[in-house]
This record gives sequence, structure tokens and C-alpha cells, in this order.
Amino acid sequence: MVNAHPPILNVHTPSQSFAIVYSDTSDTLEGLFDKLSRKTSTEFHGLPVQAGWVKYSWNDSIWNLDDESDFSIFVWRHKSCAEGTDPMPVLHVRNPDQPLPAPSAYHNASFYQFQPTPSSLRHSQSKRSIGDRASMKSGKSKKTVKAEQQQDAVPQHKKDFDRFHSENGVRTIQGSIGPVQNVRMLLKNGYRHVYISRKFALRHGFIPRDAAPGHYGYGGLVNLGSWPVQVGKTKTTHSVYLSEEAHFDVVLGRSFWEVRQIKIDPTDPTDVVCGDTGEKIDCELVILKDGRGQIVTVT
Repeated sequence: MVNAHPPILNVHTPSQSFAIVYSDTSDTLEGLFDKLSRKTSTEFHGLPVQAGWVKYSWNDSIWNLDDESDFSIFVWRHKSCAEGTDPMPVLHVRNPDQPLPAPSAYHNASFYQFQPTPSSLRHSQSKRSIGDRASMKSGKSKKTVKAEQQQDAVPQHKKDFDRFHSENGVRTIQGSIGPVQNVRMLLKNGYRHVYISRKFALRHGFIPRDAAPGHYGYGGLVNLGSWPVQVGKTKTTHSVYLSEEAHFDVVLGRSFWEVRQIKIDPTDPTDVVCGDTGEKIDCELVILKDGRGQIVTVT
């Protein structure tokens, strides 16, 4: 009798892909993190994989795998796919404290952040169509037309870098926190809590105006208490912390994502749904640039 092949999980990182043996009945979340940590030849080998590092793709969406609740749902989904026709969940692992590979370095196209969006596919199809028409009109080959189109003052690697980040900007939504209305907020589950910037806190009275160095955050993370946060039609209460983040007044981290059950579409970064109410939230992608016009990456 031939033994059945061991159950495996496919894993993608920003620079490579591999597989690990996995069992729904014997593995735990801590054990899964440990297997990933001990995997050799990865960019994070030797570092402890932990909450915030691991996500998985299932049903055309990207899901967090941070705690026991997430893991229980993952196990159920994995079991439901084991004997069915649905694709198996796939893990995506990245150390959020490390930047993505440089534009000139290898990018694993299977990693969820590098998968093409509908806008990029349309852009690629549009370029091919233009090249075809130009070739027909001029009598030149498609290869010649394409080469001429790329000959301009901007290096190709620079265009590729800007295009990549323009298609992968950070998500921002409009909402209110405490008494302050119409606040543009960063929606990013790489952060653990809800944060407000020092300038915003001073401007709206969350901390005293005479706050001196050594107080209210300079000496460590400071909890400013619980404040209501309203996004869409629903208001929820969260512990709010002071942050030295200079780019955004408010950051909505994992505590907000978990309470509102935020769901995102990996193929459309602006598609954001609050799972607790089913409400779709207006989302804008923001590309940050410094005074020299260089793109600022928010990790």
C-alpha cells in the first residue's frame, strides 16, 4: 500500500518560495511559527517569526495569522479545502521591520505584495495595444517601436520603482477620533494599536500644550486612554497611544482591524470592507514623497 504524501503548506516570501510539512491535528500556531523560523536559506533565518509576520491567501483575499483566533479560522479553512475543489491557503511571510527588496533585486512574483493589480494589467495591455498600432502605422517591427518608446531621459529602473510604489501606496480612510472630525487616517495592520501623532495631540488637546521632553511619549509608549473612533457609520472605542509618526495624524493598527474585522482585496488596494457591518469604506492610496521628490516608504 502506497503511503499518502505528507500534507504541505506552500510559503512565499518577498524573495523566495518553499514548502513545509503541516498537520491540522498536531501543529499549533507557535509550532508553525517555529517551523518557519528554522527554515534555512530564508531572509529571516535565525529570527523568531511572530505575530505580524505571517498572512495567508484564501478566497481571493489576504488574512492575518497573528493569534489563536486567527489560527483556529485558518485550520478550519485548511480542512475545508483539503478534500474539496477550492485552492488551499498559502502562507506569505515577511519581517515588517525589514524593507521590501530594492527595485533592482529579485522580486518573488508569488508574494502577495508583488502580484499584479487590475490597474497594472490594464496598463500593460494598453501599452501592447499602442505598440501594435504604432507598428502598423510606421511599418517598423514591434521590437523597434518598443525600444524607441523606452528611450527617454528617465532610467527604466527609476520608472519601474516609481510605478511599483504608485500601485502599492498606503491605504488612508476618512473618519473621526474623539471630538475631531474628518481626519485622514492611515490604515495599516503592521502597527499593533491606534496611534495619534504628537502634533495632532497637541493641536486638539489630547495632551497639554506645555508637555516637555521626557513626558507624553519621549520616554516611551504612552497610553492616552480610550477614545471613540468612527469610520463609516459605526463608532468603536479603542486604547489610543501617542506616536512620533510624522506623516499621519492617526494610525489605525491591528486592534482596529480586529474589532472592525477589516477585509481587503489583494487585487484592488482601495477595496476595504468592515466585516462587522458589511460596510464598504472609501479608501484612497497615498504616495509619500520627501522634499526632493523621493518616495518615502511607510513600514
